[in-house]
Amino acid sequence: MKHLLLTLIAAMLLSVSWPTYGVPFFIFIALVPLLVMEHDISKFSKYRRKSWVVFGLTYICFVIWNVVTTGWLYGSKNPDGSHSMMAVLFPVLINSLLYSLVFQCYHWYKNAQGTYWGLAFFVSIWMSFEKFHLNWELTWPWLNLGNSFSEHPKLIQWYDTLGATGGSFWILIINIFIFYTIRIWQAGRKRKSLIINSSVIALLIAVPMIISISKYNNFDEKPIGEVNVLMLQPELDPYNEKYQKDSITIQNELLGLAEEHSTTKIDYYIAPETAIPGRGSISETAFEKSQLLNTVKSFLTKHPKSVFASGISSHKYYLNSENLPKEAYQTSSGAWVESYNSAVQIIPNQKVEVYHKGKLVPGVEIFPYMSYLKPLLGDAMINLGGTVASLGIDKERVAFSNPYNKGKMAPIICYESIYGEFVTDYVKKGANFFAIMTNDSWWGVTEGHRQLLSYARMRSIETRREIARAANSGISAHINALGEIEEDTLYGDKTALFAKIKLYEGETFYTRTGDFISRVCMFAFGFLLFYLIFNRIKTKMDSKKA
Repeated sequence: MKHLLLTLIAAMLLSVSWPTYGVPFFIFIALVPLLVMEHDISKFSKYRRKSWVVFGLTYICFVIWNVVTTGWLYGSKNPDGSHSMMAVLFPVLINSLLYSLVFQCYHWYKNAQGTYWGLAFFVSIWMSFEKFHLNWELTWPWLNLGNSFSEHPKLIQWYDTLGATGGSFWILIINIFIFYTIRIWQAGRKRKSLIINSSVIALLIAVPMIISISKYNNFDEKPIGEVNVLMLQPELDPYNEKYQKDSITIQNELLGLAEEHSTTKIDYYIAPETAIPGRGSISETAFEKSQLLNTVKSFLTKHPKSVFASGISSHKYYLNSENLPKEAYQTSSGAWVESYNSAVQIIPNQKVEVYHKGKLVPGVEIFPYMSYLKPLLGDAMINLGGTVASLGIDKERVAFSNPYNKGKMAPIICYESIYGEFVTDYVKKGANFFAIMTNDSWWGVTEGHRQLLSYARMRSIETRREIARAANSGISAHINALGEIEEDTLYGDKTALFAKIKLYEGETFYTRTGDFISRVCMFAFGFLLFYLIFNRIKTKMDSKKA
């Protein structure tokens, strides 16, 4: 009963730490009950299968954490309008399993090498897992620990140096040091050690925050310019309205919204993810002939020196089956086609520029590990209301240059805004502000769209770039380079948000080095594994000699 109670306390602490409703300071002790539980089971319990007990209890903890923080996935709907159980069950159960396996590896390593080596292994394997979770095809880094402070930008200004992954490292170090302090106290009951260790813990928590507040108060980077941006929020129901209205009606309503709010000179009109064309998609080989895109150009002729950027659904045809991209599929006519979730920049008398979303949502936009799973599953992908075919991607980021001013826009599409190191590549391409084009309407009025907005604040801090975020149903927002939301809209409003976006140059340490701390931990993880294997071999050789 004691061990189950510790598990439930850990689950509660993890859950109440999470944005946007939580108190992040609980995250500093959230893993301690699990560490105490594991130690007590390993050293003092009489369970016959201790590893299975540890695994079962940690799985309970992580399932609760995942359900509380990402249960909003249940808001996704099937084509028949019912809620999609698979949309929440698959991510929750699989993600919980992965975290439990990470903790199980720590349990095995600690029993093999002792507590101190085990704790070092715990930090290294957790950090390595978070890095892995940012990059594989089943990527789901929503619960990376460093995200927990996204609602408190004043306290994480140092993310411009180590990023959100540095935040995860910070949180892990504090958790293991608190556990270490508890163990030292239990072993010796020495007040002096308790005072010293408690002081170290206080410093570990306070020093980064003090540095952060100092950075916040002394931020004095000078922008190279400023652009007027109008973020369009058409509030289009993604399940019904988007696929029932014809594309021309949808576009006319979008341009009408832009016209209505053009009360001053606008440098950029920014529309949400897949705002055009409604149902269907636009052929990229016929961009210049597209009635929809040419209508946008006609709109811009009435607004000289304005640029229109929008998310669109696009595709590209291939006439034969040679040298096809792996995401291409064959249509009933026999032609091959590759579909994209794209962003375009439209300027009169110029070719349409396009960027294809590079981080795809597993099960919605990408069939993970298609070559292995498709023979087993066929076309049975999880349907969260979006596409059920793998989309094509761009392997490199792009920055759209504005011919009328100094603006160089990063066209960040929805899910991409979760990925810190990935987003820095836009800056390396010259982007001096971010335009996030997103559609958060799949899950309704839940924490989903609030958390995604909150995570974007960390991207501002990491790169020192301002963000213009255009969301289909909201929340559209202007986020400054300190991660503060200057202005935003209400979710569910059909509206537009005007903002003066400052343009910044230069690269932060994090932009230059990315997830440096994660790579160090991956090296440590490899070393600790090698050390374990070396010790095992050495022990066997010594026993043979004896």
